Amino acid sequence: MSVFAHPSRRHFLSLTAGVAAASSVARAAETPPLPTAPKMSPTDLASNEAYWSAVAAQYAVTPAITNIENGYWGIMAAPVMRAYQAATQRVNVENTHYARGAFGQDLNAVYDRLAKFLNVDADELLLTRGASEALQIAISGYNKLEPGDAVLYADLDYGAMKSAMTWLADRRGVEVIKIDLPEPATRENIIAAYASAFETHPNIKMTLVTHLNNLTGLIHPVKEISALAKANGVDVILDSAHAIGQIDFSLADFDADFVGFNLHKWIGAPIGCGLLYIRKSRIRDIDRFMNEPGDEDDIRARAHTGTLNFAAHLTIPDALDFHEAIGIEAKESRLRYLRNLWVDDARQIAGVDVLTPDDADMVAALTSFRLDGRRTTEENNAIVRRLIDDHGIFTVRRTGPAAGDCVRVTPALYNAPADMALLAPALRTLI
Repeated sequence: MSVFAHPSRRHFLSLTAGVAAASSVARAAETPPLPTAPKMSPTDLASNEAYWSAVAAQYAVTPAITNIENGYWGIMAAPVMRAYQAATQRVNVENTHYARGAFGQDLNAVYDRLAKFLNVDADELLLTRGASEALQIAISGYNKLEPGDAVLYADLDYGAMKSAMTWLADRRGVEVIKIDLPEPATRENIIAAYASAFETHPNIKMTLVTHLNNLTGLIHPVKEISALAKANGVDVILDSAHAIGQIDFSLADFDADFVGFNLHKWIGAPIGCGLLYIRKSRIRDIDRFMNEPGDEDDIRARAHTGTLNFAAHLTIPDALDFHEAIGIEAKESRLRYLRNLWVDDARQIAGVDVLTPDDADMVAALTSFRLDGRRTTEENNAIVRRLIDDHGIFTVRRTGPAAGDCVRVTPALYNAPADMALLAPALRTLI
């Protein structure tokens, strides 16, 4: 029987939904401080349940479902929630006097904090409402294209970014080339796919590259692809929406000029926080937004988002503080550990196809699967419905891979091994 079909359960959820939302504020206020992690390697710490239970206690999570679909956005930890509530209160009380006055100075401090975090200059950064907006600014504004040039994207790139790339055919008069990345993927065959595209289409001048894609969770060999692109005279626009806060990396390793980030996914800032990085020497290669006033070298002239959610952006440093208190190496190891718990079991089930390799350089938290070769949207929607209705497990269907649709599983820091242990037995029943 569906866990949501039982009248008493449905009635209970409807009655408690508002109470749960209201009480989350109180729980955030009552949450004890995050403890210091035991001194051990990130690999050993990944399975230290005493520590990670204390981390999980920093999150107020509904008990109504087992949510292992955390790739959409990352909920705020208790100290971040408190900071966001305080910032919202301040903005609401001080009103336009603050927005037209001290906010500018406070926002500059946010930029300085982000610049230190990424090891770049503050005037190379532009806050946006999400990674999609950041990357749309870079793609649509990229002005080094002439009619007859080509641009390149891949099947595993994010849907909105694919649309932006195809739009360049009308906007810039260029050829738009799409490649399908191999399944199963290896570092070698992914690099080879880009190398073949650059060789076959010497008119390619710009390519979109996804750092960690949202469809299957594959971590792309960005360093090698970027070097290959540069050797062929191709600019890279890098989509790091899912990489920042999920895996350990440095922008300097990629020699990147244009990068879009999301801060409300794995960094855990409030919803509405994205970031665009443009290397200072390349700012003029992205058009100012609709003749936005400002200097040609001013990155802030590349967007006009209107009235921002002031409190959300003011809370970014608090999210970075919480993220750094755990540490990216420990966080990445824990997320991969949770991922491996369900994947190791699922690989033993005939008919389950796990779409990412187990190579730690190629996967972190996100991983998708197919059942019995089911590749249509309808078939994968049915799997998602069965998992929630029959087992209380929430996942999501993803459309985009050339080989067909799939179901994505994404643990978060509040998930426990017991959550991940539910999935493989459920898949056996679906098979």
